[in-house]
Amino acid sequence: MELVKAVPLGAILTLIVALTIGSQGSRGGQLAIFRVELHQFDFWWSWPLFIGGTALAWGIMLLQR
Repeated sequence: MELVKAVPLGAILTLIVALTIGSQGSRGGQLAIFRVELHQFDFWWSWPLFIGGTALAWGIMLLQR
């Protein structure tokens, strides 16, 4: 159940960090930030950052049990 709760938190963290780094023109090195176009809506995304942010949120929630 904690993993289901951690996924939106990982997505929010990814959107905030990728927007900050990607809008400055950087690709973030190992973060592999790229621009996504979805139905005339552009945003910055990073799969490694999403997985790391979700794992971090999941770990914190598991520690709170």
